[in-house]
Amino acid sequence: MTTHPSVSVVVPTRDRPELLRAALRAILDQDYPGPVEVVVVHDRAEPDATLSELSRPDRTVRVTTNTRTPGLAGARNSGTLAAVGELIAFCDDDDEWLPGKLRAQVDALAAHPEAEFVSCGIRVSYDGHTVDRSLDRDTVTLADLLRDRMTELHPSTFVIRAAALRDGFGLVDEEIPGSYAEDYEFLLRAARSAPLVNLRTPYVLVRWHKRSYFAQRWDTISEALQWLLQRYPEFGTQPAGEARVTGQIAFAQAASGDRQGALRWARRTIRRNPREPRAYLALAVAGRVVRADRVLRTLHKRGRGI
Repeated sequence: MTTHPSVSVVVPTRDRPELLRAALRAILDQDYPGPVEVVVVHDRAEPDATLSELSRPDRTVRVTTNTRTPGLAGARNSGTLAAVGELIAFCDDDDEWLPGKLRAQVDALAAHPEAEFVSCGIRVSYDGHTVDRSLDRDTVTLADLLRDRMTELHPSTFVIRAAALRDGFGLVDEEIPGSYAEDYEFLLRAARSAPLVNLRTPYVLVRWHKRSYFAQRWDTISEALQWLLQRYPEFGTQPAGEARVTGQIAFAQAASGDRQGALRWARRTIRRNPREPRAYLALAVAGRVVRADRVLRTLHKRGRGI
């Protein structure tokens, strides 16, 4: 890797023009001394060619469309395959990189030549509340990720060696139903290849809001998480980690109105880990003791999700 390797930032977008421009400005304003290109990938939306006018010296904005599977995974892969940088970074169209983010992460990769992937902490903004979320560790292994999703490892924090994507652990999986949890599956696969480097500083502003693409798509969430359990039998070695995922499925079933499905998955969760709170939240929603959206609002204000 060169002293200041070129970086391609892939930004998938769909119908968020104002937030997108804020995300692009934050990327272009980074103090990183190397060349940066931003590849904006419009997914099932008309491309905005005027975005290329944001280009600056050593900061190029290119506009393209998703030529692969419709959805987030296909959009990220379309941008990755079109990118020319030595490093690939992801940023969602409703998030913003904070000052110093890119320089710190590239320096971290340079300090760990055996590593392929670096992440960092996040600053979660929801309904007027802001919470910093960071992992208190410098590396993340596959076993760590099986036990805990670690939502601090948000896609907008990812910086990856391009060679690892094209010739190593591979692109984002496009088979996941609705592209839900594609980031988690991607992390699991990356960690199989090599431990992930993590910076403890929150370098990305992540917005959680009701316009989130998956805010109410409970059936898709349930289907995708069941797909994930089948794809990664390693969850069987981590009872608490498996119960976390089955508890999420139970909650999604309850939120979608499938009471019997919620009860079935909640029982499975409790058998694997009687202390898993998602099982009991799912039972409360299924029993109409509390509404699913109220549970989510409470968690999001604390910078957490189900």
